[in-house]
Amino acid sequence: MAGTRKKTTDDPLAPVTLAVGQEDLLLDRAVRDVVTAARAADPDTDVRELMAADLQPGTLDELTSPSLFAERKVVAVRNAHDLSADSVKDVKAYIGSPAEEITLVLLHAGGAKGKGLLDVARKAGAREVACAKLTKPADRLAFVRGEFRALGRSATPEAAQALVDSVGSDLRELSSACSQLAADVEGTIDDAVVARYYTGRAEASSFAVADRAVEGRAAEALETLRWAMATGVAPVLITSALAQGVRSIGKLASAPRGMRPGDLARELGMPPWKIDRVRQQMRSWSADGVSTALRAVAAADEAVKGGGDDPEYALERAVITVAKAARSR
Repeated sequence: MAGTRKKTTDDPLAPVTLAVGQEDLLLDRAVRDVVTAARAADPDTDVRELMAADLQPGTLDELTSPSLFAERKVVAVRNAHDLSADSVKDVKAYIGSPAEEITLVLLHAGGAKGKGLLDVARKAGAREVACAKLTKPADRLAFVRGEFRALGRSATPEAAQALVDSVGSDLRELSSACSQLAADVEGTIDDAVVARYYTGRAEASSFAVADRAVEGRAAEALETLRWAMATGVAPVLITSALAQGVRSIGKLASAPRGMRPGDLARELGMPPWKIDRVRQQMRSWSADGVSTALRAVAAADEAVKGGGDDPEYALERAVITVAKAARSR
């Protein structure tokens, strides 16, 4: 019957995947899961990630046109709610007749903006991944338990609660903390272990390092970093805080001008107080500085996760690079 919604699927290689919400970590994972499945089927899978502004009329046709080598492709479009009207027409047409061996991933904030595209994709049976921000404590607790399960580790309910209480609400921080504990601790992870690693200090000190670095205060950032390391803050939490700080500056710098504070907060997924802080921090940043800083933090993150011999040196180098990039304008 006309208008009937097609049956959805959980297959990550479905022709179209919708990742709906504003939680960056979950959005990134939605893309990662599709790419992983595609490369398991074909190691030579071609992956293209675009922002909405990059998808001009005709671009999608070029990306999804048949290849002489019949290679598998993943095309991920971020901020799909910001697509132009002409590009939305192209995407809707493609959804109606998707190409073989190609997976289109649409990352959409999920609000009223661009809802027509969501409706068309859902009606066509697109696979959907929920990526909403976890605002309820119970949801964050379930997230932590799921992280430990995915890592093949056992943690007591008290440990999961202690981790949420200590590390805070940022999912990247929580995920990093779970990974760190799983790597460092043998046997069941309990609340005593969490207290030894994180209680009362992780969120404050890791973000203090990041705040001083993105403000260009190198000497203070290094002093705070050394204090954090001396008191046992896990290096992976510091790289996570640095990455979040630099990404926030990049997101705000590329946001449309003239938006009301409330609308801007919803668009970027930040509370209004944080928008004000990041706006002050970004005054001396350039686009090149953001790119340089993100590369430095990524290198440090790899080093502290086992890719380098001296995690503390890697962190110091990243902090210095970020602080220097903060003065790049």
